[in-house]
Amino acid sequence: MPKIQASTVAEHRAAQRAALLDAARALLSQHPDQIPSLADVAQHAGLARSSAYSYFKSRTDMFDALVTDTFPRWAAYVGKHMDAAATPGQKILAYVEANLQLVARGDHALVRALSGIGSSEALATSSKLLHDSLQVPLQAALAEHGAAHPERMAELIQSIVYTLSRMIESGLALRAATGLARELLAPYVEKITN
Repeated sequence: MPKIQASTVAEHRAAQRAALLDAARALLSQHPDQIPSLADVAQHAGLARSSAYSYFKSRTDMFDALVTDTFPRWAAYVGKHMDAAATPGQKILAYVEANLQLVARGDHALVRALSGIGSSEALATSSKLLHDSLQVPLQAALAEHGAAHPERMAELIQSIVYTLSRMIESGLALRAATGLARELLAPYVEKITN
């Protein structure tokens, strides 16, 4: 029996599972068009191939787990940046910039790759949770900033994020994308609310 690397079996299993998910995430980030096998993932994690099968029934099962693991990380990253901003306008910019940073570092390519691999049910559920968890703080910042229709304004802000994300994925540098976002949004986010 292999020696556990944690103080309890449960902690060891959680660490092994996390290592497999991190390895799958890394492999997909490096090559989003190549779907790694469970054996590839186990090898990348430095574990025996059989280890992967003791945590996941199939490759689809593992990628479903990766979807449900990745989306909350995205929301937490954006939330952390928004929480660090001092004013509602700065929170709006932080929302845009944090999303663009995730796209630039490859997380969006990972999400796209996962959408082609995981089950549609897991993806749909996680996508809705991600969307909802991102829209709530954005709409709150917009309302505090004085937007007459925070829900509609959030859709406009999101369309800017989508467009700049496509530009980044087509080769535009993050700094240039962030500059375009600031140029477009600065007059709005810098206005003083009454």
